[in-house]
Amino acid sequence: MPELPEVETIVRSLRPLLTGREIVDVKVTYDPIIGYPDKETFAAELPGRQIETVGRRGKYIVIYLVGNELLVTHLRMSGKLIYIENAAEIDKHTHVVISLDNGYQLRFVEIRKFGRMYLIPKTAPQKAGGFANLGPEPLEMSEEEFLQAMEKKKTRIKPLILKQEFIAGIGNIYADEALFLSKIHPERTADTLNLEDKKLLFKAIQQVLLQGIENRGTTRRDYVDSFGESGNNQNYLNVYGLEGEPCKNCGTPILRIQVGGRSSHYCPNCQSKG
Repeated sequence: MPELPEVETIVRSLRPLLTGREIVDVKVTYDPIIGYPDKETFAAELPGRQIETVGRRGKYIVIYLVGNELLVTHLRMSGKLIYIENAAEIDKHTHVVISLDNGYQLRFVEIRKFGRMYLIPKTAPQKAGGFANLGPEPLEMSEEEFLQAMEKKKTRIKPLILKQEFIAGIGNIYADEALFLSKIHPERTADTLNLEDKKLLFKAIQQVLLQGIENRGTTRRDYVDSFGESGNNQNYLNVYGLEGEPCKNCGTPILRIQVGGRSSHYCPNCQSKG
């Protein structure tokens, strides 16, 4: 699933291309891909609308329309938001085609059909899935705010930092990488972390996210940016997806376990249970 760095990469590439453009036509070929409103209303309301800018909230891509509405996209597992010329061949997994006034289209391509698009009023974020319940942005919060959020938490640390209501945008890849950098075992509970552990974790979260953005995202399977280009951050990972390979710090083989129903990669030597 594209995480904060992947979504931020897409947003930064789309912003200069979409800002000021007018939507002239919309086609939806798979009805459930539209989470709100219904397909007919979605396709009828968008033509004639001008795009003000493009932003991100957690793992959601947010297209701000002139007026009082947002076009919100969640890519889920394998979604792609592709900017391409009208004449280009359409992939068979393309479910939404938004035509612009400059001869280009924004196409929502989703092999697994889990992704969603929402056209919502700015005042009704609750109509776009979990959009209204997102926690703070990890690159915008301060260390003090992070420490306050961690107070009285007793759950295992890996599921906690994956919880979008706790902190927005972190997924499996960057959670594993941040826990490795801060030398915290993914099964440790938050209440076993001392002040220094928490400070190291906060710094590590920001470090791996910024690195992911700098490297234009991590491509392990499906992720590409809006031009169909893969990211480079997979070349800089320390533990994620590297089960059985030697730890870059100590040489101990990387292990993979299930934590909260998610695969977790870690070094058993560098990341002790404490």
